[in-house]
Amino acid sequence: MSLRLPSEIVVEDVLPTLRALLARELATHGLTQEEVAGHLGVTQAAVSTYVSGEPELEPRIADHPRTQATVESVAVGLESGEMDGYDALAAVLELVRAFEDRGPICELHEEAMPGLEGLGCDLCVRGANPELRTERAVLDDVREAARVLATSPGVAAAIPNVGTNVGTALPGAADVADVAAIPGRIYEMGGSVEVPANPEFGASEHVATTILAAMAVDGERRGAVNLATDDALLSAAGARGLDRMEFEAGYEDRGERLTEQFAEHGAVPDVLYHRGAFGIEPITYVLGETGAEAARLAAELVGDAAEA
Repeated sequence: MSLRLPSEIVVEDVLPTLRALLARELATHGLTQEEVAGHLGVTQAAVSTYVSGEPELEPRIADHPRTQATVESVAVGLESGEMDGYDALAAVLELVRAFEDRGPICELHEEAMPGLEGLGCDLCVRGANPELRTERAVLDDVREAARVLATSPGVAAAIPNVGTNVGTALPGAADVADVAAIPGRIYEMGGSVEVPANPEFGASEHVATTILAAMAVDGERRGAVNLATDDALLSAAGARGLDRMEFEAGYEDRGERLTEQFAEHGAVPDVLYHRGAFGIEPITYVLGETGAEAARLAAELVGDAAEA
């Protein structure tokens, strides 16, 4: 993976665009190229190049409304004397920091360093703190789980009509937003497993609700995947000695009811299933300490069921 610092993106892509835009805007306010060069800290030759239409601008920076507003404000301030160099620098820094907070600089950084894509990276804003590392580990786990489901034989046939999802919760998760899953669900197409997007937090209510209920009884059970309920798969789970538990499909307060049933059961089961209800497709959840662990177990059960 190529290593590119955010500061490189700012220097190579953002600042040339901002300088060119400021040079052109200042020129429209009647400043000479020498005066513009003094304000921007560049040579008169560079200003001439900027004003003539070169170099090419980065459109995601140049066309952004916030860029246009900042450039106009700084140009007016410098031309009128209401701003000095310090004020202009402060305005440009504020723009850059705004663009580093999941703005166009993030987009440019992801293109230059593809390994960042889909991570919701906050490095420029917060730095590499432990919370962000934990979030990244959870997202990576769901990616691994999705790869397991997509590459394991027979899983496509086990995906319910409503789709499959797999989730992993942050340690100590309190609500759905603390559980990462696949937006739009995983689905079957032409006999293959299709994963439509990178994982995000808060992307699945049903899987997240099941995981949160499990964590309320056993904080180490932070992962789950759902499949279609199938007697062969349930038998395969029984043959492995896994703990199975059936629950009702139709109640609204599912999270609370599941927590109560897990407590009464004395443990969080390995396999949780229901037989459906009116308008509700039968679904089985395989639970694990992480989503990737649950996905691997689910794939093994699908394989066992196929061989039975």
